[in-house]
Amino acid sequence: MRSPKLAALELRRFGRGKLPRAALVALLLLPLLYGALYLWSFWDPYGRLDRIPVALVNSDSGSTVAGQKVAVGDDIVKGLRESDTFEWHEVSAAKARKGVEDGTYYLSLTMPSDFSKRISSSSGDSPETGALQVRTNDANNYIVGQISKTVFGEVRSAASAKASRSFLDKIFISFSDIHGKTAQAAQGADTLTDGIGKAEKGSQDLAEGLRKAKKGSGDLSGGLTKLHDGAGTLQGVAQQVADGTAQLAAQVNGTADGVRPYLKDNGQKIADTATLVADSAGVMDDHLDAIVTAAPIVQSGTSAASDALNTIYDRRCAKALLPDPACDDLKKARDSAADAARLAKDVNTVVTDYHDDTTAMKKDITALQQQARALAKAAPHLSGDLDAAVARINLLNKGATAVAQGVQKINTGLGSAYSGAAALDSGVDRLHTGAIDLNGGMYKLGDGSGKLADGLHSGAKKIPDYDKAQRDLRTDVMSDPVQLASRDLHKAPNYGTGFAPYFIPLSLWVGAMVAYMLIPPLNRRALAAGASPLRAALAGWLPVAAVGVLQTSALMAVLHWAIGLRMEHAAGTIGFLFLVAACFGAIVQWLNARFGAAGRILVLALLMLQLTSAGGTYPVQTSPGFFNAIHPYLPMSYVIEALRRLITGGGLGPVWQACAVLVAFTAGALALTTLSARARQVWTLDRLHPELSL
Repeated sequence: MRSPKLAALELRRFGRGKLPRAALVALLLLPLLYGALYLWSFWDPYGRLDRIPVALVNSDSGSTVAGQKVAVGDDIVKGLRESDTFEWHEVSAAKARKGVEDGTYYLSLTMPSDFSKRISSSSGDSPETGALQVRTNDANNYIVGQISKTVFGEVRSAASAKASRSFLDKIFISFSDIHGKTAQAAQGADTLTDGIGKAEKGSQDLAEGLRKAKKGSGDLSGGLTKLHDGAGTLQGVAQQVADGTAQLAAQVNGTADGVRPYLKDNGQKIADTATLVADSAGVMDDHLDAIVTAAPIVQSGTSAASDALNTIYDRRCAKALLPDPACDDLKKARDSAADAARLAKDVNTVVTDYHDDTTAMKKDITALQQQARALAKAAPHLSGDLDAAVARINLLNKGATAVAQGVQKINTGLGSAYSGAAALDSGVDRLHTGAIDLNGGMYKLGDGSGKLADGLHSGAKKIPDYDKAQRDLRTDVMSDPVQLASRDLHKAPNYGTGFAPYFIPLSLWVGAMVAYMLIPPLNRRALAAGASPLRAALAGWLPVAAVGVLQTSALMAVLHWAIGLRMEHAAGTIGFLFLVAACFGAIVQWLNARFGAAGRILVLALLMLQLTSAGGTYPVQTSPGFFNAIHPYLPMSYVIEALRRLITGGGLGPVWQACAVLVAFTAGALALTTLSARARQVWTLDRLHPELSL
């Protein structure tokens, strides 16, 4: 009898009673229950997070920034309540702590009392970070704690971005303020440049005025030098005259009684002395006119220089808009010129005060000269008129003394005037040199202020001046400068779709395992009839393969139409799963045929090895080295990888590789089962009395 016929006979026996039929139905539905229930329970857990109770504690007391109330905690609470993440329960801190401990809440999120204060501190002098406090309890559920890290990480990022936006907005406003202040500074620099230009013109005028003042002070000093020298000579001559007349008068008055003989004996000597007095009076008369003429000129020159310096000082310093660094030197020059003017005025005053006396003196000198001439002429004859001569000599002595005293006063005044004029000339010379230096400094200052104004105008153009829309745009970008542009080439729409490649082969393996609990791995009739071992092996494999096709059809129908599994390659997925069911059936058949009752334990152990090394949940690279080592040698590793491509999309290379691997495993398992069938045709004591029976 052929193997398909033997397989049909094996399946037909399930229709001979209600219990066998029920067993067949259960056999067909077991993978469905196993796979569909698992996927259904895991289908979309993230879409139902709003059913997870979470405690929300808002202890934030708020803060005030720039006169505005800031309540970051309230904003976060409002955003969380509007979201679909978790079932939020706003409670006290104590109740939240107790609820997380006893399992009322899976976790809690707390905004501390200083949360807003810390967040808003970024714009102050002592910035601090704000902390969202999360309390979890893995004794309630470990996965929820892991999910919360992702969710609360997004909450933290949103809060941080909001704080950054506030801080950056203040920075951009500061840019606008700096731009405005720099523009004002540039305008001020323009005004400064204009003022320095005027100051530079004034310094030029000052230098020119001081040059003229220097010339006048030099002339004044030279004139006073001549006057002082002449007055010194005049004073010496006048003193000699006074001394001579005094001596003469003393001799005359002292020897009045003996004068006649003396005059008689010394007439020529008296004539010579009188001639000397007349000549000296002429010299005095000549120098006295020079003093009277020069004194007003000196006063006028020094007064003009003082007025010029005073005018320059008022314009540059007293009434200037900007401070002038030359004001100190100008003040010294003005004061020195004023002192010289006062000194010249005093000299002129002396001359003026004694003008009448000078005129009288001049008359006296003239008279003295005339009288001296007359005396010289009449001296040889004086003995004849002694009384008249004595009177004239006394009068001469009195006039000479008065002239000597007046000349002494004039000489003293001219000496002071000469010293002052020399000091004035030296001071004006220093001021002239300083004015030249000032003019050069003002030129450099004007050039520097021009460069300053140009630099400020250029800087003001470079400093950004953002309006509100521009600030908002830049603040949004800089507060969250890096966006995650995630692109999923073949996105699984939900959690269940992602895990389907793992649970579907698991259910088919369980289906094959249960099938060989009801169907013998080797057809007894074929063995009893002495059929070939291959025919016996195929007769035991084909019924389970057929059942596997039915199991796959039922499972995928429910997953697709009832649960909502979408497949990129639906026909390819179904066909591939038929091959998977056939391969798993062949492997389970061999284990049962070769090891008997112990084979069922080996089937379960092999299932565990495949589940842990196939990488169905986490990548196999995250598993210990043992599982990485056995991963390439187990069929479920290739099945899961191929189903991922068939269900969610992608290149089909792994699918064809998996088909080749499954065909190889199927052929190898059938070959081994054939060997086991050959061994089963020989009865042994172990077969008659097995050590273990399940």
